[in-house]
Amino acid sequence: MKPFILNRNLAQLALLQRIELADYKLKKIRKTFGRYLFSKFFSKYFIDVKRISENYSKIMKEELDTIKKFTLGKKKFLSIGAGIGGLELLILKYTTDAHVSFIEKNYVSNKIKYGWDNLNKEGYNDLNQLENFLKNNEISKQRYQIFDFDKKNLPISYFDIILSIYSLDYHYDFEIYSNYLKKVMSKDTVLIFDTIRPKYFENIFRYVEIIKEDLNTVHKSKRIACGTFK
Repeated sequence: MKPFILNRNLAQLALLQRIELADYKLKKIRKTFGRYLFSKFFSKYFIDVKRISENYSKIMKEELDTIKKFTLGKKKFLSIGAGIGGLELLILKYTTDAHVSFIEKNYVSNKIKYGWDNLNKEGYNDLNQLENFLKNNEISKQRYQIFDFDKKNLPISYFDIILSIYSLDYHYDFEIYSNYLKKVMSKDTVLIFDTIRPKYFENIFRYVEIIKEDLNTVHKSKRIACGTFK
């Protein structure tokens, strides 16, 4: 698989969204100078764009492998908190008749915080850059739509697959989206997201399957596939 096409701005966004893309030197710089200067300066001018592109592509391929069995033959995808959209790009590449609706924030917080945000006020994306990423990697505009979460014009239709990788219930509470998800999930919809409390969702959904365990992070999260609200 060829690496994604990233320019410097996209590589910076990918790094801010996925801190594991930082090498040892960058992580040391962040620790020394703080997250504000890291976000505004070092994450843009002290990066190797080619290496980040290669690493981001590799990580997204690994993410796809964890959910691939659910995506086969599916057409209508909703992605909540996709970042610059690497995983979704691969889905669109491998499933030629798929369509993805993105729900995203449209700003980058001054100080990137990697942790729980009860109010979902943090944002680490630029919707123009998300569109540039898809366009630069040869995805036509007919195959996706982008929705700004804060404009409240979210898509209302049933989806086959809903993805929220390291976003929903990982950085902010599931309940922020609970009522909305009930409107867009049919009995056949599969919702895939990461959480530290998989048992909690056995009381909410009729079907819950752990499909990945990430024990190497601070959060010790599990990726679950869920279906049908109780």
